[in-house]
Amino acid sequence: MRKIKHHLALLTLSAACLHAYAAPVSASKQALVDHVLKLWNIDNIGQSMLQVPVADAVQQARAMLQGRAAPDKRDAAMNDIVGEARQFMNEATPITRASADKLIPTTIAPMLAERYTEEELKQLIAILESPVKKKFEAMLPEMQKTLGEGVVADTRPVIDPKLQGLKEKIGLRLRAAVTP
Repeated sequence: MRKIKHHLALLTLSAACLHAYAAPVSASKQALVDHVLKLWNIDNIGQSMLQVPVADAVQQARAMLQGRAAPDKRDAAMNDIVGEARQFMNEATPITRASADKLIPTTIAPMLAERYTEEELKQLIAILESPVKKKFEAMLPEMQKTLGEGVVADTRPVIDPKLQGLKEKIGLRLRAAVTP
């Protein structure tokens, strides 16, 4: 077991050394990599990663308050909770963006430089700058909303009773858990 750990450590060190001593990237290729990274907005990944657990926490709080608090107290609590979540995101986003900005040049940029030729990077930039891509991305919120509304309308008769049943079961479990 000790030998395996030793070999794994050596392999990790070797890989790190190889990565550190990778072939130098020409200035023209590095400029293309930098352009791709600028167009990609990958530094927003931290914010995206934070949004899921924060939204989940807000949703869980809403579910916990449902039926357990008077409507006025529930609404006030939810306003406070949403405000706290918003404040958290406002404080955490710059931290995650700074981390991404620090790590991108040493992680993502070398990967792009290693795996793409200058011609491929130019093609990627053309795709990322494409007016058709921008038009498509501008339509995404509308398409998602339209599809979401259609799915809701189409599935409401089947899903609503199931969702109500789930909420009742959760409510019963919560009441059982908090009742002495």
